[in-house]
Amino acid sequence: MSFAPLNPRPMLQELVSKQVLVRLKWGEVEYKGTLVSIDSYMNLQLSGTEEYIADKPTGSLGQVLIRCNNVLWVRGADAGSDADAAMTG
Repeated sequence: MSFAPLNPRPMLQELVSKQVLVRLKWGEVEYKGTLVSIDSYMNLQLSGTEEYIADKPTGSLGQVLIRCNNVLWVRGADAGSDADAAMTG
């Protein structure tokens, strides 16, 4: 089986204006919100964001900017728990 690198930028562009789930590298922190934009460094801007720690909602944050180096993976919020739908870093 060979491994072919995948450019994540087209996948992220398809998720703009859609609900996404973003898992951070640190702890069990996840953010769920609407992906507003990404930049050339793949920093993420979300709106209507809710924070989850260990799968428990901790509050509403509204607009957030997530620096690219903190992201473990991003997936569409409606993708369920399918591991193939997640982008890992």
